[in-house]
Amino acid sequence: MPDITTAAASAAPPRVCENCGQPLLGEHCYSCGQPTKGLVREFSTILGDFFDTLLNIDARIIRTIGPLFARPGYLSLQYFEGHRVRFVSPVRLFVFLSVAAFVLAQWSVHVRSDGQPGVHIGTGNNGSTGGIEHATTVVEVEHLRDEARAAVAQAEKKNIDVPAAQIGLDIAKTQIDKAADRRIEQIKSGKPLSDDNSADITFNDKPWDAKSNPLVISWLPDVGNAKLNELIARAAENLKRGSKDPQLLWKAFMSAAPQTLFVLLPLFALLLKLFYVFKRRLYMEHLIVALHSHAFLCLTLGFLSVLSIVGGWLTPHSAFAGSVIAFLEVGLLIWMPVYLLIMQKRVYRQGWSMTLLKFFVLGMAYWIMLCIGALAALLISLVLM
Repeated sequence: MPDITTAAASAAPPRVCENCGQPLLGEHCYSCGQPTKGLVREFSTILGDFFDTLLNIDARIIRTIGPLFARPGYLSLQYFEGHRVRFVSPVRLFVFLSVAAFVLAQWSVHVRSDGQPGVHIGTGNNGSTGGIEHATTVVEVEHLRDEARAAVAQAEKKNIDVPAAQIGLDIAKTQIDKAADRRIEQIKSGKPLSDDNSADITFNDKPWDAKSNPLVISWLPDVGNAKLNELIARAAENLKRGSKDPQLLWKAFMSAAPQTLFVLLPLFALLLKLFYVFKRRLYMEHLIVALHSHAFLCLTLGFLSVLSIVGGWLTPHSAFAGSVIAFLEVGLLIWMPVYLLIMQKRVYRQGWSMTLLKFFVLGMAYWIMLCIGALAALLISLVLM
């Protein structure tokens, strides 16, 4: 008796691609690449595919995190050898970890000036300048300035495990010194107290003003200069808000920081291409290395932020727990440059002397790029907050 199933299958017309008409051998057309499943179908099946993809990514992340953290260069070398399905793609890995790291960093650092827990900047009632604007004598200004500096130095020690926090603290130190110098000048000249807590924005050695002293760039049209001064006015207003509540400025900066890393990634890959031009690797190979190295840094930053949060809970109750957390934080900070050095050595396979030299020069160049990027992120956050 003939097999009915086999007969029905042989009688069924062959499946063809709806886009190019080529015979289908699977769920994607081998000719044009179009999938057989589109969006015009039952919504429940689309949700099923979405959660299946999401869970698949999560499962691969679990398999990827270990090698990413403990085996320098392993993921990049595996990718170059064609072993890609078992791990999360470099782009998805970096995006996921960068978002998670900066969210955790935002939670782990709390910038306030009202005596609440967190990073304390200043000691008075005037935000980051510690009440300097209301001092009445030069001696009082100097005393408040020294107190504010000491508070910032203490915050730097407490938050050494969160590198991004150092940028905001450096800005705070600059604000303190500027406020002190401005108030001393006011006292010596007999000028009245100023209630404006915002930092001065000056051009041509004069305070910026949209009408009397605007910023004018000669090669920009009038519309461009008007828009530029509108952005400066918005930044000045937001800076005034930030001086009263530094947490607003910190949140705005941390929101803009991930975008800065996205801009720096291709530039760092270009640096790798220039430094290893004789290795004859494609630019995209260097970009893969940059993605994996930045993903590792984001992962480590996330670990440091978690340790900072846990330490804030446990240290007041257990000195031993605080010591253990401090030991782990120092270990992670040491592991970061060691990991990147080993990764560079394993991927590009040069001698230790050349690897160390290039690692040092690359690190210096990237640090300069990172500072410029952080400043750009701060300016963007001032405009958008």
